[in-house]
Amino acid sequence: MPKSKRNRPVTLSKTKKKGREHKENVVNSIRDAVEKYDSAYVFTFENMRNLKFKEFRDRLKSSSRFFLGSNKVMQVALGRSVADEIRSGLHKISKLLRGDSGLCFTSLPKEDIQRLFNEYEDYDFARTGSTATETVELKEGPLDQFTHEMEPFLRVVELVSDFVVCEEGKPISPESSRILRLLGIKMATFKLHLICRWSSEDFEVYREGLEDSDIESS
Repeated sequence: MPKSKRNRPVTLSKTKKKGREHKENVVNSIRDAVEKYDSAYVFTFENMRNLKFKEFRDRLKSSSRFFLGSNKVMQVALGRSVADEIRSGLHKISKLLRGDSGLCFTSLPKEDIQRLFNEYEDYDFARTGSTATETVELKEGPLDQFTHEMEPFLRVVELVSDFVVCEEGKPISPESSRILRLLGIKMATFKLHLICRWSSEDFEVYREGLEDSDIESS
């Protein structure tokens, strides 16, 4: 088994939001996870909902550990090149930490992890600025679908004619977001996508469209 390089010292710059001590704790926790678990995954997410993610994470807490936060700090922990990676091949997953992404370390078989991630999705109300997945229109006339408690808010909308709450493919306004919530229409889907998998034996890329240069050795 190749010798671990996890104890190699690393220099981290200070930031206003998170200090050096916090960054070093994250780095050390990630390096501990590399030694403890059999494999590591990079995943991305859509429409993150913290409570829902916590529930998903808690389901796997006996066999897995998740990290979200600064991609740069996670990359430093793993190593960004062959020269500074803490285990052979880890720089490959480091290069794929970009945008809204995180790390999952686990001892579960890869088939189980793939199934859990692929099957998971949860619906929620769309937030301001998100893209409408369908057009919603209120027709002229009485709003029979609303309860009495909802009426005070809706009095700002005079339905003397049809009213378009949102249009498919366009951003949702604050007012539209509130009306969609009152209507009970959920347009946001919280989903997780596996990008790649690393273990001491192999490395796999799951998402198509990644450039070969992204995962080649530096």
